[in-house]
Amino acid sequence: MFTLVTGIVGRWRAVCVTALQRPNSDAAAIRIVVAMYKLDLPLDVKEVAAIERRRNKEQQRQSRIFNAKFRSIGVDVDALEKQVEERKTMERTEKAREEASDADRERDDKVALMLEQSEQKLCRDLHRAVQNYREQHQKPETRREYDLYDPDALKKERPARVSDDDPRCGAAGLQRFAGEDLGQKKRREMQTDMTKRWLTGQMDERKRREAQQTYADNLHDSKRVELDERAEHLSRMEGECRKAVLMATDHFNQALALEVSERRRRHKEEEEDNNLAEIYNHLSGDLLTENPAAAVSAFGLHRVVPDRWKGMSPEQLRAILDIQKQQCQEKQRLKEEEKQLNTEWERQRTLAARAAMNLEQQEQEFSRETRKRLDGYNQQLSREQRAHQEYLDNVVYTNNPTAHYHSQFNTVSR
Repeated sequence: MFTLVTGIVGRWRAVCVTALQRPNSDAAAIRIVVAMYKLDLPLDVKEVAAIERRRNKEQQRQSRIFNAKFRSIGVDVDALEKQVEERKTMERTEKAREEASDADRERDDKVALMLEQSEQKLCRDLHRAVQNYREQHQKPETRREYDLYDPDALKKERPARVSDDDPRCGAAGLQRFAGEDLGQKKRREMQTDMTKRWLTGQMDERKRREAQQTYADNLHDSKRVELDERAEHLSRMEGECRKAVLMATDHFNQALALEVSERRRRHKEEEEDNNLAEIYNHLSGDLLTENPAAAVSAFGLHRVVPDRWKGMSPEQLRAILDIQKQQCQEKQRLKEEEKQLNTEWERQRTLAARAAMNLEQQEQEFSRETRKRLDGYNQQLSREQRAHQEYLDNVVYTNNPTAHYHSQFNTVSR
C-alpha cells in the first residue's frame, strides 16, 4: 500500500513539474490539482524563476512575431539593389563635387599664394625703404635726447664752473645759487632758438614724410600704369600674332587651293587625251572594222576569242538547229512519260484516300463506343462519391468545430 501511494505521488509530481515547464502552462491550474489531491509539493524558487523567465521570453517573442508592422520574412532584393544604385549615384555625385571643390581650392590656394607673395614683397620693399630712411635721415646724433645716452658724453664735458653763465652748472652742482642767474637772457634765447629748431625739424620731418608718401604713391601709380601698359602691349602683341597666324593660314590655304586646282586641271587634260586616244583606237580597231581574222584564237582554229567574235557560219547555224530539233523531240517524249507517271500517282492517291476514310470511320465508331463506356463509368463514380460524401456529412463529420477550437491555434511562436 505504501509503495502504491509513493508511486502515485511521484507520478503526479513529474506531471506537475512538466506542466509548469511548458511555456503555455497555467501554474494556477496545476496548484489547484495539487490542492485537490492534497499533494504537498514544495515549489523550488529557482524553478519558478526559470518558468517565469521563459514565459516572459515567449510573450516578447509573440509580440515580435505576431506584430505584422515589424515582421519581415525574406529580403527585398529590388529595394536593396535600388538602395545600392542610389548609394553609388550619391558616391559619384559626392566624388564629382569633391573633385570640383578640390580644383576650386587649388586655384584659390594659388591665387592666395600669389597675393601673399606680392604682399610680402611689398612689405619687404617698404621695410627696406623705411630702414634706408632711418639710416640716412634719422641718425642717433640728430635726436633731441641724444645727450642722455651719448656714450661720449663724459669726454665732451668740461670742468665744473668754467664760467658763471655756464648752462651745465645746475642747482645740484652747488655752483650756482638763487639770485645768481646771470645768463637768463642768453638761456632764454637759446631755449627760443632750440624751440624754433625743434619746430623746424618737425616741419621738415613732416614734409619729408609727406614727400616720401607722395613718392611711394607716385611709384605705386607708375608701377600700376606700367603693368597696365605691359598687359596692353602683351594683348596687342598676342592679337598681332594671332592675325599673323591667320594670315599665314589663309596664304597656305590659298596656295593649297591653287595647287589642287592645278592638279585637277592637269588630271582633266590627261583624261581628255586618254579619251581621245581610246576613241581613235576603237574607230581604227578590229571591233568596229569587223575583221573576221581578229576572232581566230592563237590556241587553234576550233577556238575563237569571245570579245572579237563576229558570229557563226551557216554550217554552224544549221548544226545548232538540228540539235535544237532533237532536243524538242526528246522533251516531248519526257513530257509524255511524266504525264503517264502523274496519272498512275493520281490513281494511287485515290486508293489511299478511300482506305484512309474507311480507317477514320472505324476509328470514330471505336471512339464512340469508348466514350459510352467512359460515361457509364463516370456516372458510377459520381454515385459512389455522392454516397461517400453523404456518409461523411451524416456520420463522420457530425461534430463541427467551434470558435474555441480555432482559438487554440497560433497562440505560441514555436
